[in-house]
Amino acid sequence: MAINNAKHIVSEINGIRCTIIETGASLERVAFLSDLLSFNNLEVKDMPEVAGEQGGEPKYTIGVTDLIFNPVFSIYEKQLKTKEGPAVTPGYWKQECTECDPRYWTRRKGARHTIDG
Repeated sequence: MAINNAKHIVSEINGIRCTIIETGASLERVAFLSDLLSFNNLEVKDMPEVAGEQGGEPKYTIGVTDLIFNPVFSIYEKQLKTKEGPAVTPGYWKQECTECDPRYWTRRKGARHTIDG
């Protein structure tokens, strides 16, 4: 699940109903998310997807057994923590940075905000 889409998907992984976190993930992504979510006391399940291309890198579906968990809400409400202590940011979740600025917005120089626009 991309963190720009809050749609909640529930499906079975190895016979267990799970909230789907991400589909089409690489093995490295599975390892990263499994470590992060396990650290936050969530039980993680993963399953290889049916390979569409012969000889391609296998892709995985990642889920957690907590059926009400939503990664979008958990990230933006700062409920998930890293092993180092700070809250997980969108950049950290996407693996764009390891020490991310906790502000997920950017302030533009000279930008003015008024009621009338």
